[in-house]
Amino acid sequence: MGALVEIRDMCKIYNPGENEVRALDNVSVTIEEGEFVAIIGQSGSGKSTLMNMLGCLDVPSSGTYKLHGQSVSELDDDELSDIRNREIGFIFQGFNLIPNLTALENVELPLIYRGVSRSKRLELARVALEKVGLGHRMEHKPAEMSGGQQQRVAIARAIAQAPPVILADEPTGNLDSHSTQEILGIIKELHGEGRTVILITHDNEIAAQAKRVIKIKDGRIESDSENLMPAGGENDEER
Repeated sequence: MGALVEIRDMCKIYNPGENEVRALDNVSVTIEEGEFVAIIGQSGSGKSTLMNMLGCLDVPSSGTYKLHGQSVSELDDDELSDIRNREIGFIFQGFNLIPNLTALENVELPLIYRGVSRSKRLELARVALEKVGLGHRMEHKPAEMSGGQQQRVAIARAIAQAPPVILADEPTGNLDSHSTQEILGIIKELHGEGRTVILITHDNEIAAQAKRVIKIKDGRIESDSENLMPAGGENDEER
């Protein structure tokens, strides 16, 4: 295993000048391949900005970011899009499913954009939905599923092409406690298979699931520590 994410002296400044806002202020972080890391902070702490940088959704004002050894700090939009498609599976709080598409079609959609053949993407989508326990709901549309099921569709979409990095932004924020445990169980399984998982949250209990917790406050890393006893166990992962 080697360094997957290498951030050095990263700053993100909005409104440069007299009224500038430093959303990130000289942040340096290294994340190794195969880690399960939670980045925790309250609203306005800079965690969402850091997530956008990690996910290649935005670029820093200064500093460097290397993903799998490739410098991504100065890439154009097309190059950033290519890296996102190849390296990162996104799981968002809001599911972001297309209402008039079935679960299978929602999982297929990003694969169409990536140029995957119809037969291959059908296979990948079916396998991904089976993996999250929705083999029996493939033809259902989002409105016909619970919140937890919709989030599982979103996870299947994120993992269908087996990206090495799973970036989960408040993935249980809209879910009840039972669905939360289901989704966390799936995320733990993905990590157990060797995926690098980066979990963004404001919730200490959710962050406690990870093996390493990075706390961010006022755009700076406040603490970065190993979680010697991650919350939950085998029973928590049963679905």
